[in-house]
Parts: sequence; structure tokens; C-alpha cells
Amino acid sequence: MPLLGIEVLFDGINFQRIVGGLWITVRIALVSVAFSLLFGTLVGIVRCSRNIFITVPCKIYLEAVRIIPIIVWLFVFYYGLAQAFNVQWGAELTSVIVFTIWGTAEMSDLVRTAVTTLPIHQKQSAAALGLTNAQIYIYVIIPQALRRLIPSAINLTTRMIKTTPLVALITVAEALKIGQQVIEQAVFTNPSAPFWVYGFIFFAYFIICYPISIVSRKLENRWRQ
Repeated sequence: MPLLGIEVLFDGINFQRIVGGLWITVRIALVSVAFSLLFGTLVGIVRCSRNIFITVPCKIYLEAVRIIPIIVWLFVFYYGLAQAFNVQWGAELTSVIVFTIWGTAEMSDLVRTAVTTLPIHQKQSAAALGLTNAQIYIYVIIPQALRRLIPSAINLTTRMIKTTPLVALITVAEALKIGQQVIEQAVFTNPSAPFWVYGFIFFAYFIICYPISIVSRKLENRWRQ
């Protein structure tokens, strides 16, 4: 006879399954963030160009990512492209690809803003010292822009972690999907199962994301001084 209902978390391997689902969530987010930081930085620097043949496609890409919901991108890649081109790729790989596309767009905008808002005399002084345009970006612009970017990049990591539950809709066994399976198995004998399972997942997301948010705020406040 259940006393509180919390035992649903520790019945069999339920706890290990949910924690494993959380690890999948974090893994997808971290891998996507790593690729997003790399590609987003490159795209962001390219977007600083005044060449219309470069800036227009980049702008279309950014707006397409922002306007079209992530879940639509997931469905297009996992169901649409897989059937259209007979490509068999896993749901987790699809999730990483889609979140990298999203993260790259967001990161590129952060990079472009950080670079274009730097004081113009930084570039002028470097040019006066005889540095080439490439050297100016490598030794002057990018290092200063990256310092501004770190808090925003950390914030983007948090956003990705919080958004990854969407991957459950393409069959990825992340925390919420596993939680739903646990609830479906236990709800008839333990009516309070949804409270404990979702409560634990809520608490777990808080534990994962809150420290990241604190670090982001502290870095931002420190570098504003």
C-alpha cells in the first residue's frame, strides 16, 4: 500500500530510466551547443560582410529558423527528408542536426551584434599598426567579441536544454517521454504518480539550468563593470 506515492520513482528501474532520459537531454543540448558555437561564430563573422550575396542568404536562413517552429524542423528532417531521400538516420542524430541549425542561427546573430557594436577605433587603431583585415579579426575583434559572447552563449545553452523535450515527438527517449511511460504504468495503482514523476523532472531541470543561469548573470555583471 503506497504511503505517499513517491515510491513510483524507485519502483524497479524507473529512477535509472528517468535519469538516463535526462542525460540524453543534456547530451543532445551540449553536442548541439558545441557545433553551434563553432558554426555560429563562423556564420556571424561572415554576416559582418557588406556583400549582398552573403548577407541576404544569411538573413533568410536566420529568419527561417526564427519563424518556423523547431518542432516543424524536427518533423521535416526526421519524417520528410528521411522518406524523400530514403535516408535512415536516428532520432537523436536528427535532434542534434536540427538544434545545431537553430543554435547556429542564434549564435551567428549574437556574434554579428558583438562584432558590429565594438568601437570603430579598435579596428582603425589595428589598421594603423599595419595589421591586415584577417589579423585584425583574429587578434583584435574576435577576442573582444568572444568575451562579450560568453554570457549569451551560456544562456543559449540553457535555452537548448529547456527546449530539448520536443525531441520526444520524434521518438527520442528523453526524460519527459520516459516519465510519461512510467506514469502510464503506475497511474492506476498510484494516482499521485504524475505529481511525483513530473515534480522530479521539474526539479531536475531546475538543478541543471539554474547554476548555468547564475554563471551567465555573474559573468555579464562582472564584464559590464
